[in-house]
Amino acid sequence: MTSRSDILNEIRAIATRELEFSGPIEESHGLQSDLHLDSVSMVVVAVGLENKFRIKLDEHDAPQLKTIGDLISLVERRLSVPPGAALP
Repeated sequence: MTSRSDILNEIRAIATRELEFSGPIEESHGLQSDLHLDSVSMVVVAVGLENKFRIKLDEHDAPQLKTIGDLISLVERRLSVPPGAALP
């Protein structure tokens, strides 16, 4: 089972590897206010998470994502959905 820590570590890896982000990344950090992610950066993170965890993230979820913790919770919800089932 994938833990919140596993997901956070993957977000950190994607941010470092793909976005060249060098600062700390914690659950409480804002996606825009702290990490300064724009729409293109968010797509990079989303695709990285989709590839790593074999999930599907939907662009309609984006407005609800304010913090790293929100993103982790979304990935957890997607991981709980059986393949082929409707997204929560």
